[in-house]
Amino acid sequence: MTLADLADLLVGPFVEFGFMRRALAGCLALSLSAPPLGVFLMLRRMSLMSEAMSHAILPGAAAGFLVAGLSLPAMTLGGLVAGLAVALAAGLVTRSTVLKEDASLAAFYLISLAGGVFLVSLRGSQVDLLHILFGTVLALDDDALTLLGGISSLTLVALALLYRPLVIECVDPLFLRTVSRAGGPVHSAFLALVVVNLVGGFQALGTLLAVGLMLLPAITARFWAADLSGLIPVAMLVSMLSSVAGLLVSYHAGIRLPTGPAIVLAAGALYLVSMLVGPRGGLIHRLVRRRHLEA
Repeated sequence: MTLADLADLLVGPFVEFGFMRRALAGCLALSLSAPPLGVFLMLRRMSLMSEAMSHAILPGAAAGFLVAGLSLPAMTLGGLVAGLAVALAAGLVTRSTVLKEDASLAAFYLISLAGGVFLVSLRGSQVDLLHILFGTVLALDDDALTLLGGISSLTLVALALLYRPLVIECVDPLFLRTVSRAGGPVHSAFLALVVVNLVGGFQALGTLLAVGLMLLPAITARFWAADLSGLIPVAMLVSMLSSVAGLLVSYHAGIRLPTGPAIVLAAGALYLVSMLVGPRGGLIHRLVRRRHLEA
């Protein structure tokens, strides 16, 4: 294979087709905002919470679909309201009953997922349901790109403002409560950012896979970096590589491999490789180091 053939294989689809460039722009916008949130979720041991929240937006998106069809503003607004409502309801249940936060979120997540599928099935077809569950990243229009760009910009600005209290809360939440009353508002603002990014990811990857670009790159970065100064940029880079690889694999595979699952599978492949060869606790690195110490 010549250099020209390789360039045509890797760059050609983005140069030739506008829908590929739009999909790439949308995924890159998500790659700037979602992975840093995933890093904080991982450090706070709240990774599974994002999975629950990604399904919590489904009833709102389904309600928007029932009212206005496949309308971006209606489904976005519905998903945002539903996600925030579930987060607040789960917090209220946790404070008012014996249930822990993970259990209350799991309950609301199951109810939301089943209720959302039911609502879509009332009016939509099987194709509409698949679009909502798995996204339509190759059909992103100007409105969707504007939404994703706005969400990415908002998230980066908010993280810059909340960075110090978020880090302190990850390391020592009790100390933050002792020296400041910002713990509660910061936690609520962080959850709101997670919901907003899941709503944005829903436009591209659907409700079932929206969390993919948030968590998998963050978990992968753990094998390559030891602190936040490294975790966040590495997670962003992994997400970008996954987006490009998934789009290219899906394009060359044709209709046999949907784009959304291809992107998440690419992120999963990078995770598996990192788990094996990553210098920060990868399997091979740990085995080699143990043999050296024994010798």
